Amino acid sequence: MATVSIYLNFSRETEEAFNFYRSVFGGEQGQVMRFSDMPAQEGMPPLPEEDKNLVMHTDLLITGGHRLMGSDAPESMGQKVQKGNNVHINLQIDTRTEADHLFNALSAGGEVTMPMEDQFWGDYFGSCTDKFGVQWMVNCVEKA
Repeated sequence: MATVSIYLNFSRETEEAFNFYRSVFGGEQGQVMRFSDMPAQEGMPPLPEEDKNLVMHTDLLITGGHRLMGSDAPESMGQKVQKGNNVHINLQIDTRTEADHLFNALSAGGEVTMPMEDQFWGDYFGSCTDKFGVQWMVNCVEKA
């Protein structure tokens, strides 16, 4: 079933933030993936030692069945967190066809930040900023 969640980016404090949110909402913490879990990416410099334990992805089930997701955004990977660029709307879509349709529509007139592609974690994923400056993530677990 398709769902929508909020995705938050932090500058080196995702773990602290999600511990705080868990204390506020209770809820069930999902898996915590670290940047050290990510395989080397072609064309990317090696990950600095001080970034390896940062949170690449985590999630927390909160009020009303909503899922809060988050990640650190290391500057060593060209990311800089600023108020306004630290929130994404994440669409968890059932089919690749629907994922492509929504991604293409949302990115029209905007900017593709990561094209829809199969990812190392096993999902089909892409991200974009729409023409109004809203950041979107589209994720689909359906295999090709």
